[in-house]
Amino acid sequence: MKNVTKTNVAIIGAGPSGLLLGQLLYQNGIDNVILERKSSEYVLSRIRAGVLEHTTVKGLEKACVAERMHREGLVHHGVELVFDHQNVRIDFEKEIGKHVVVYGQTEVTRDLMDARITTGGTTIYEADDVALHDIDTISPYVTYVKNGEQHRLDCDFIAGCDGFHGVSRKSIPADILKTYERIYPFGWLGLLSDTPPISEELIYVKHDNGFALCSQRSTTRSRYYLQVPLSDKVEDWSDERFWQELKNRLPPEMVNKLVTGPSLEKSIAPLRSFVSEPMRYSTLFLAGDAAHIVPPTGAKGLNLAAGDVQCLADAFMDYYKNNSQFGIDSYSERCMKRVWAAERFSWYMTRLLHTFPENDDFDEKMQQAEFNQLKLTSHASKALAENYVGLPY
Repeated sequence: MKNVTKTNVAIIGAGPSGLLLGQLLYQNGIDNVILERKSSEYVLSRIRAGVLEHTTVKGLEKACVAERMHREGLVHHGVELVFDHQNVRIDFEKEIGKHVVVYGQTEVTRDLMDARITTGGTTIYEADDVALHDIDTISPYVTYVKNGEQHRLDCDFIAGCDGFHGVSRKSIPADILKTYERIYPFGWLGLLSDTPPISEELIYVKHDNGFALCSQRSTTRSRYYLQVPLSDKVEDWSDERFWQELKNRLPPEMVNKLVTGPSLEKSIAPLRSFVSEPMRYSTLFLAGDAAHIVPPTGAKGLNLAAGDVQCLADAFMDYYKNNSQFGIDSYSERCMKRVWAAERFSWYMTRLLHTFPENDDFDEKMQQAEFNQLKLTSHASKALAENYVGLPY
């Protein structure tokens, strides 16, 4: 076959996880090629949250792509929880001496794309019919079609950073994978607007009508969410209806601070917990949404992916620099400990703050008791702070 090239690591997917892995490998002299089935414009058009854990910030610094984040990102020293109009603030700095940074995932992706262009790294967008071959041998390769021509990419390893619907996880034999899943009976309706945020920090709200979240992208752009039934459609929700329902769920003193305006974007995202293990099969390594999904309540999706690729980059560096298999062989086990911890925290936050259709009076009392623990005991608030700011990868 003509159009055959060779690299050390073939990375499938040019989202933030694939791009971060590529940049970390470049910083250490490890050649890599990224294949992405969509265009760069499409990748940047995806609206995602952007609460960055302490370890994610450190990873972006290590990749030398943190300058704009430090300049424009919003440092958050805590979050506020509102439970049926009772408030408690979790002070990250007081509890654990760390903080998070709010910086949109789109901006993280843009910074990584710019860095890859600057370094001359190869990213092939609109690569069709990507297929993985011989992943259970020492000579794997990837084929794809670009501009109607067949290409082959020979490599030592393949990193599957292509999300839940990507080809990577599907390439692992079914009898090797074990999956775990929980589908939640509601979704999040999100609205983005060019309005000043209601607060300098995120506000999580538990209300009889359902959960609400007040967040931001900048000092002039806000992102709000409402829990809605899975049967709802975006077209069911006019801007006016959205703002009125948000006001219904907020305490009066917060409603007075709310600035409304036309939506820039509205969408509904279903909530799911999903884990597939192991995260390694011979020369194929899964990272990010290809291996696990979390409900967004704990702000863990991007951060789990960043932890995966930092761990994977360390493993590849150990292999190429020290001729050591240890990092590669322990990759899945090492990541899974953090993955399940984040799944637990995201499940906990979802159970605490949402209204479940099947809940009875006992369930509601348990939610109230858990909130009281956060309000009255430092041990509970410290545990929440540790998990929210992020466990070591």
